[in-house]
Amino acid sequence: MTTPPTAPPQPPPTPPDSSRGVPRSVLAFLRNTWRGLTSMRTALVLLFLLALAALPGALLPQRSLNAFLVDDFYADHPTAAPIVEALGGFEVFASPWFAAIYLLLMISLVGCVLPRSLEYWRGMRQAPVATPRNLSRLPHHAAAGTPDDPDAVLDRARTLLRGWRKAERTEPDGTRTISAEKGYLRETGNLVFHLSLIGILLGLAGGKLYGYEGDVIVRADGSEFCNSSILGYDTFRAGLRVDGTGLNEFCVRVDRFDSTWLPNGQPATFGADVSYQTGADLRSGVTTWRPGEIAVNHPLRTDGDRVYLTGYGYAPQFTVTWPDGQRRTGNIQWRPVDQGGSQLSEGATKFERPGVTDPEVRRTTQLAVTGTFAPTGAIDPDGRLVSVHPDLRAPTADVNVLLGDLGIDDGRGQSIFTVDQQKIDDGELRPVAQARLGIGDTVRLPDGTVVRFDGVTPWVNLQVGHDPGQVWVLLAAVVMVGGLALSLSIKRRRFWVRVRPDGDGSRIELGGLARTDRAGYGEEFDRLASELAVPTDEKDG
Repeated sequence: MTTPPTAPPQPPPTPPDSSRGVPRSVLAFLRNTWRGLTSMRTALVLLFLLALAALPGALLPQRSLNAFLVDDFYADHPTAAPIVEALGGFEVFASPWFAAIYLLLMISLVGCVLPRSLEYWRGMRQAPVATPRNLSRLPHHAAAGTPDDPDAVLDRARTLLRGWRKAERTEPDGTRTISAEKGYLRETGNLVFHLSLIGILLGLAGGKLYGYEGDVIVRADGSEFCNSSILGYDTFRAGLRVDGTGLNEFCVRVDRFDSTWLPNGQPATFGADVSYQTGADLRSGVTTWRPGEIAVNHPLRTDGDRVYLTGYGYAPQFTVTWPDGQRRTGNIQWRPVDQGGSQLSEGATKFERPGVTDPEVRRTTQLAVTGTFAPTGAIDPDGRLVSVHPDLRAPTADVNVLLGDLGIDDGRGQSIFTVDQQKIDDGELRPVAQARLGIGDTVRLPDGTVVRFDGVTPWVNLQVGHDPGQVWVLLAAVVMVGGLALSLSIKRRRFWVRVRPDGDGSRIELGGLARTDRAGYGEEFDRLASELAVPTDEKDG
């Protein structure tokens, strides 16, 4: 007796390869994340968050716009200011969290708009759909018999539907149909609108990458500023792809500052008469200047840059005469500190004694005229100098003259508006005289040095902006409005004609459907039906 053969042993089951599930789950996670990010709901939420994130930029002083206000905020709120600084509150629009929201919004809009654009593109090119089997179920329909043969009816329909996109088909039973559709420009408008939105985003991104913006204070006495290097700016903010070289060359000379005020002292208008030379003038060696004017919301445009007038102030002029007869004149801008608009200003005009060769003597004989300046001076009940009007009606300066080491030779940068407080605390810089001066008044120091208040020169703050994406943003915005007008004003509608032989004539069935707004399509359908000789009393819709 033979033993039946046994089946070979089966290998143990292979455990599932977990390495295959990991990439699949990761892909699923990425796919779901992308779908969620590119949904219209997410785009609207991000747009709301962007508007919400911009509120601190409108409520808090921004260093890029006015660093003086930031300094005042530090002085008024010494506890809260460092916290606001750490959160990026003084540079909201350059903060990482604002950039993150903006970047996510851009990705969401692009991911949301591109698929819709492809959908509108296909919809714009597709042929009219086939005639429905039961036209009587449509909102607009009619049917009637006619003695004309089908060819004559179809010829009349082709003539009537001239300008419509048409497709003729023959059904299995020999019935002939015409499918017509009109209003494809609506889909074109939708496509243009969405693509223009992407164009605006790209233009804004290009401006941030290749644009720059800088501020410079120029005295309105014929002083000049040339846009040849970032070293000429007081503050400069470069785009991500701007290294500070290759700026558009031009020069601006501020000849005069003009302003008018309301009775309450608020500025009504202010502007500057300027002269300028373009880059072509500078390269060709032209020495003449072109006349121009800069006012609020009226910038000077030259060489692709815009020069705005964003502020003004005053620069008191002081002359220091030392006992040996040598003199120096300083005319440095002082910064406004009164938010009420009276142009009460403070600053520091610094001098070095001429003719001193010994480094130690030169360092310890430096002099600074600090204090407060009022264009229209008055005295408050506490005896302090205040300004009651921003115009130069009674220029007055409360000066505090300091003598000693200003730190000019230390190699460290310092503000032109203040002196180093640490020098005063260490006793290296000490006050030697205080006085209230009008124009022409003098104050004498203990060593015989005389400080005279000569007069005042207005200064203007110019903001130079270069945004290569501005024109593209404008064009895209205009095209977007045009596309939106098309999509809102044009109605997409369909019209079907079915003709079958009926004895010696034909049987005509008509159907109509408005794909979007149905208002007004009933009258158009009735007109088409009447011209196709479908009697009114036989129309069902």
